[in-house]
Amino acid sequence: MTTPSTVRELIRQHYPDLTQSERKLAGALLDNYPAAGLASITSVASNAGVSTPTVARMIKKLGFQGYPEFHKALLQELEAKGVGPTQRRENWSAAAPETHLLNRFSQAVTANLEQTFANIESGRFDQAIRQLADADRHLYLVGGRITQALADYAFTHFQAVRPRVTHMTSSSGTWPHYVLDMEPGETLLIFDIRRYETNLLRLAEMVRRRGVRIVLFTDQWGSPIATLADFTFHCWVEIPSGWDSNVSTMMLLETMIAAVQEERWPDARERYERLDELFDMTHFFRKFT
Repeated sequence: MTTPSTVRELIRQHYPDLTQSERKLAGALLDNYPAAGLASITSVASNAGVSTPTVARMIKKLGFQGYPEFHKALLQELEAKGVGPTQRRENWSAAAPETHLLNRFSQAVTANLEQTFANIESGRFDQAIRQLADADRHLYLVGGRITQALADYAFTHFQAVRPRVTHMTSSSGTWPHYVLDMEPGETLLIFDIRRYETNLLRLAEMVRRRGVRIVLFTDQWGSPIATLADFTFHCWVEIPSGWDSNVSTMMLLETMIAAVQEERWPDARERYERLDELFDMTHFFRKFT
């Protein structure tokens, strides 16, 4: 089993062992994470509607020596959200083991994949798939400065699997034009990893007011959009580099594409066949037989 790297994951891991009052506290912390845990211990208890001893007991169960250590861990997570490429590179290089970079990358990526998939609830995943597969409702896709490439990849596949799919442009100035035509119950698939982009948050706020459902791909710390999303999937991204990795994000995305395909089969098969006929007419692909 991999070691949890965030307080959020510690809470989820230990949740079955918590008492009823501790679960109430855990819910309050996760509903407004990590801000809910950044106040004093008495304020955290009061805001969650539990006693101060309950807070102290739960923190011990999570493996912390006391509230100051718990508080410090949350602050470090908050700081990590805004770290840029230069600081990321300094962080890992200062503690880099004397092994080849290939090995360190392999170990980091493997750990990221394990953490990502270990922390996905199958029930929530299935609900998100049904939302993404509902061809009666429009599906919009958008990403940020780096993750726009993921949105483009997702569009290429989802557009083949189902109708009514729109890839929003990378220019945020055009986004209100898309929002203008959005209807309640439609879906926005959005990618946002650290350092989180303000324009994506503004977009999420706008579509939420229109009743659009949001499926969010983010990192282990969590984009601010998570407070608005109907479905949030955390992907572990840290690697020995100045940049974050999209490997686990891509793996989860490809899993979702496959799941939506199966949810829509045999309609998806019919679309594939029609698409191949169109490609044959254009002679886009080489024929070897």
